[in-house]
Amino acid sequence: MKILISPAKSLDYKSALPTANHTLPFFLNKAVQLNASLKTKSPAELQKLMHISEKLAELNWERNQQFTTSFTTENARPAVFAFNGDVYSGLDAYSLSESELSIAQQNLCILSGLYGILKPLDLMQPYRLEMGTSFGLNGQKTLYAFWKEQLTTHLKNELSSSELVVNLASKEYASAIDFDALNTAVIHPVFKDFKNGKLKIISFFAKKARGLMTRHLLKTNAQTTDDVLAFAADGYAFSEAETNDATQPVFVR
Repeated sequence: MKILISPAKSLDYKSALPTANHTLPFFLNKAVQLNASLKTKSPAELQKLMHISEKLAELNWERNQQFTTSFTTENARPAVFAFNGDVYSGLDAYSLSESELSIAQQNLCILSGLYGILKPLDLMQPYRLEMGTSFGLNGQKTLYAFWKEQLTTHLKNELSSSELVVNLASKEYASAIDFDALNTAVIHPVFKDFKNGKLKIISFFAKKARGLMTRHLLKTNAQTTDDVLAFAADGYAFSEAETNDATQPVFVR
């Protein structure tokens, strides 16, 4: 099973690491190319490009300037321990065992605007480049144009025969994959909460739920759709009644 998740804007480069193991990103050379272009942009240009505050633009300008092609444990950190958003709160990678981290390394794919696809233990230097940013190379105007064919081909090559793909990434990041071209079963879990008497997707809760499901899939070494449907955490459970499309199972609480 391959599990896709999004990165996070918030980063943590201070917490003690639970493992010394690390690897290098598959598309490191592409990240270097993208950074070389980003490095030419001023803080004001980054602010306009990324729709961020002046303070964040200054921070990310500094990150772009400090980016180096020599990745070490001094200037980089395993991705699953570097991202610090709602998905990663649900995943809680720090409490996974060594064997569960090994399963994650084989099965979990973190989509990234700068690095393309990251394995959990891939070293990454701090950055900000959302997949939806209107930015590209060689005449391409978007990161989707830059990444889509490369990421889809890479993921397809990583898949074994009939291996299931579970898409727990946001729409922004999932749009960087051509799922039809994978030629395998793909499911896109949906998480809904009751609000004002109605079931709705509430972004904050849905993000954490994606992390909780990722954790469930890793801890159980899930392989099948039934393993996905067995997810039950933080009050969520699969609802057959609310599911109209088998490729988009709905979990409610």
